[in-house]
Amino acid sequence: MPEAPDSHMSTIGPRLRELRLAQGLTLAQVAESAGVTKGFVSLAERGKTSVSVPTLIRICEALGTGIAALFDYPDQDVVKGGLGAKLEMGGHGIEEFLLTPAEERHVQVMRTILRPGGGSGGAYSLEAETVFAYLVRGTLRLSVDGEPRFLEAGDSTTFSARAAHAWDNPGEDEAEVLWSIAPALPLSRTKLRP
Repeated sequence: MPEAPDSHMSTIGPRLRELRLAQGLTLAQVAESAGVTKGFVSLAERGKTSVSVPTLIRICEALGTGIAALFDYPDQDVVKGGLGAKLEMGGHGIEEFLLTPAEERHVQVMRTILRPGGGSGGAYSLEAETVFAYLVRGTLRLSVDGEPRFLEAGDSTTFSARAAHAWDNPGEDEAEVLWSIAPALPLSRTKLRP
């Protein structure tokens, strides 16, 4: 069954379609490779359903690209107001902003605002070494290789980017997280760990 629609897919969906067509792939080929239905890929491409982070990574793998290739990078060295470039990495009930420019390959910093119940939609791993998370406000529930971690405002945690991790906001108020990923995600491929 399709995941609930989310507004950020209206931008990322057409990019997925553009990548699929550029590769000369059919909906069926991408769906089979990503482990989803052809209808789900079609809905995602049209922005009619949201996609969890793990599913988006699998779709990107099927398209021969990394999730970072979908990002709009800030084109300035100073990002005002913490807004940065709108980031669409999947999940639901979230707004994400990329705070580092494309040419910065040593580290990637993102700001995520999670509505109550919002989150990654499942566990995934990244082709990087380290993830650092600092919770600005609210509460955050993380699972890192099955180990639960609960953060409150002012708490931080560090873990291997290659560890399967999932996250969500179990609280009644919005949560805001600053993520730092080092090195920056590759522009070519990001792998989902089974």
